[in-house]
Amino acid sequence: MRAVMIATKKRAGLRTRALLLVLLSLLATIPAIGLIVTTGGEAEAHGTPMKPGSRTFLCWQDGLTDTGEIKPINPACRNAQQVSGTTPFYNWFSVLRSDGAGRTRGFVPDGQLCSGGNTNFTGFNAPRSDWPLTHLTSGATVDFSYNAWAAHPGWFYVYITKDGFDPTKTLTWDDMEDRPFLSVDHPPLNGSPGTVEANYSWSGKLPDNKSGRHIIYMVWQRSDSQETFYSCSDVVFDGGNGEVTGIHEPGNPNEPVPGTCTATRRTTGSWNGGYQSEVTVTNSGDVPMLGWMVDWTLPAGQKVDSLWNGNATYNGQAVMVHNANWNGSLSPGQSATFGYVVSGSGGDSTTSLPCRVG
Repeated sequence: MRAVMIATKKRAGLRTRALLLVLLSLLATIPAIGLIVTTGGEAEAHGTPMKPGSRTFLCWQDGLTDTGEIKPINPACRNAQQVSGTTPFYNWFSVLRSDGAGRTRGFVPDGQLCSGGNTNFTGFNAPRSDWPLTHLTSGATVDFSYNAWAAHPGWFYVYITKDGFDPTKTLTWDDMEDRPFLSVDHPPLNGSPGTVEANYSWSGKLPDNKSGRHIIYMVWQRSDSQETFYSCSDVVFDGGNGEVTGIHEPGNPNEPVPGTCTATRRTTGSWNGGYQSEVTVTNSGDVPMLGWMVDWTLPAGQKVDSLWNGNATYNGQAVMVHNANWNGSLSPGQSATFGYVVSGSGGDSTTSLPCRVG
């Protein structure tokens, strides 16, 4: 991609500083409006855009201190903390609706697009002109990157605001172009899920003839459940090349991991050819979390017949359980449980299962 020179020394300095920020430079986008790009392989996603960075991702970087506390410097991020607290900052990858089923207009209310209608992220809906900003060039070829905090297949739909968009006014569906300028079918996974570095990436072209402030709106729809993710990335088309302004230096974005959890399993009943188990998920960290995921592999010859108090995905013997709507939000030390019934002989002596925040 041909780099666009930034006219002033000030902008050049911003570009240099921005290139030092982890994961925050843009490279190449998707060819044509409405074109679906099939990249092959499985997309596995549970996260938020990093290129261009979403409000939750950039505000997390803005507010993260060396001690792991959230203390936003950017005024818009600070306002989001005042409205919604610090929990959404630690859970920057969880702007989701478990009942979304890919729905947008008519499902997500006007004024709530950036939170997807998820009340945990209400503070990120505020109409302001001082959100962290990514500088782009209209019509340029760039790379998009979406954090992959957990593993699920799906599609990505990328919208943009209409010409004349005013960031100080409430964002509505009438402000958005009717169709996504880019649709991506199951892009490849890079890195290991559950880390900041893990991502899905794809290439293509930004819309032509855009200038000034805009919002790039991404919708990620899982193909194995109704769960859908929503995000707003604030951008300006000013000849930029992915520079990010308006955030405080984030320190090391890999530390601390956004919360930790543990999962313990016990057998609550057994019979010839099956058994029943209960799993207790505990927030073992020192920050609140909005969701959790537990995954394990069943012994050969066994399968889950029923499961409650969680949403499960199955792939052969592999089982992944995501929290239900009502039991994902846990303060430090708090616990939630889910249960399941298995058919098959042999039982299961496992007492500890892998658990991730998300």
